[in-house]
Amino acid sequence: VIDRLMFKLPEEMGLIAIAVRQTQGKGRGGNVWLSPMGCALSTLHITVPLHSNLGQRIPFVQHLVSLAVVESVRSIPGYEDIDLRVKWPNDIYYSGLMKLGGVLVSSTLIETTFHILIGFGFNVNNSNPTICINDLIAKFNKEEGTKLKALTADCLIARTVTVLERLIDVFQEKGPNGVLPRYYKYWVHSGNQVRLRSEEGPLAWIVGIDDYGFLQVHEEGKGVVSVHPDGNSFDMLRNLIIPK
Repeated sequence: VIDRLMFKLPEEMGLIAIAVRQTQGKGRGGNVWLSPMGCALSTLHITVPLHSNLGQRIPFVQHLVSLAVVESVRSIPGYEDIDLRVKWPNDIYYSGLMKLGGVLVSSTLIETTFHILIGFGFNVNNSNPTICINDLIAKFNKEEGTKLKALTADCLIARTVTVLERLIDVFQEKGPNGVLPRYYKYWVHSGNQVRLRSEEGPLAWIVGIDDYGFLQVHEEGKGVVSVHPDGNSFDMLRNLIIPK
């Protein structure tokens, strides 16, 4: 739908497609993604000038979207301690334990404007196949004696897009340093030790994200190197960063 429309509408007009179920979704590396009822599922079209802070650092878009999903919940008064987090480069996690959402970004450069399609999906009210946001809220209520209400997919899609717009504005004005403190507040990797390339590969420690959105790791004996998100994946269960 968006492929057919996005080049025919004025640039200042927003465009989003929202699905209730997903049977032919696309994941990284051409993976097929199936999403049942209860997920928040959408594809958003935005434009970014090439000669802008974000236009020069397009890999940051997926980080901003992941952060926007997390903040769509954790910026609601009372919901600040719901343990929703970001995992580099494009996943939404419960603590460091379980994935409940993801982001996929594709971009096309036409003259001096990036046309970016942002697909994001996350579990809101479906306990399977992993866990969902309303499960986390119920768990929090039971442990803390609170009475936080369950959230809806519609509400969280709207909040995600609103937060994302604000994050983009901040990034365009201040660059990476304007958003990275908020990103690090919610990410799961601080100080983690990993192996590179294989389970017998060299040891490295995660440092952070560089100015272009790539993961920085400190490899023993070699100093800090950057890891490109499109050529590598992060297997958290085995603490491995491996080429795809």
